[in-house]
Amino acid sequence: MLLLLIVVCTGWTKAQSHYPDKTPPGTTPAMFARGLISDGMSNRDMAISPSGDELLYTIQAASGQFSVILQLRYVHGAWSKPAVAPFSGRYSDLEPAFSADGQTLYFASNRPVQTDGRTKDYDIWVVKKTGDSWGSPVRLDTVVNSSKDEFYPSIARSGNLYFTREMENGKGREDIVISEWKEGRYHTPHSLPEAINSDKFEFNAFVDPDERYILFSSFGRSDDLGGGDLYLSCKNEKGEWMPAVHLDSSINSRALDFSPFISPDGKYFFFTSEKMELTPPFDPPLDFARLQQLLEGPGNGLNNIYWMDWRSVLSKYCHGH
Repeated sequence: MLLLLIVVCTGWTKAQSHYPDKTPPGTTPAMFARGLISDGMSNRDMAISPSGDELLYTIQAASGQFSVILQLRYVHGAWSKPAVAPFSGRYSDLEPAFSADGQTLYFASNRPVQTDGRTKDYDIWVVKKTGDSWGSPVRLDTVVNSSKDEFYPSIARSGNLYFTREMENGKGREDIVISEWKEGRYHTPHSLPEAINSDKFEFNAFVDPDERYILFSSFGRSDDLGGGDLYLSCKNEKGEWMPAVHLDSSINSRALDFSPFISPDGKYFFFTSEKMELTPPFDPPLDFARLQQLLEGPGNGLNNIYWMDWRSVLSKYCHGH
């Protein structure tokens, strides 16, 4: 099963060879693109296009009142600086996710449905690409979106859409659900099984494009280290989801760890963490200038994106399934 998973991971559209961070990570998490993406602001949830030449991520206000999707593009052998994505910047947008062909982007937004300008709860929207340009976002219909929040879309190669919703008669406070793509349309979402969902909070799931594994966050489980942790479930030979395993303290922290993403080439595991990297005692003692520099820089307890080798995680937790 492990060999199959590794083959699946490397079978994406295009082998990716360039990242905004030129220092590849090892088997422990490292902050991603320090100073460019990890810059002291609250940076979270990201997606890389299957072709490897576009990266989108979210900047969120420190207390979460609003969020904006930023875009970097790889052009003429170099990455651009971050810029607000052309479809974002007016309402709260977050959690971008590419379709398998890279021509459609899914994201969560509270933008108004009607023309009266009043924002709604968070729904899942899509925006399609024409050439190198993104079009106008369109809200998915009420089969997917409801009167409650929908968050964190993840799209399988089959077209199946996974996302987070507070389900009526659900398994927990928030569930990870699937809306299956059949006969050219989405079908009524249903909660994933107890191997993944519990009576606690489950949220922010990344599904392998071939639906062989799923990474997600949960808050409130007995093995939660503090603010919410990352978990992994793999399918067995029968195609059944195996009970999710808690990723250990080399990955999870006492802060919130969430928003998982696997690079299109299957090499790297990205996630967001609120962990604080600044710990006393400080030697030499801080002066005001250094204090200000540290508190305004990455690792200051706001969200930052981390990355690490993915195959080492997969071999550790999915071996034998």
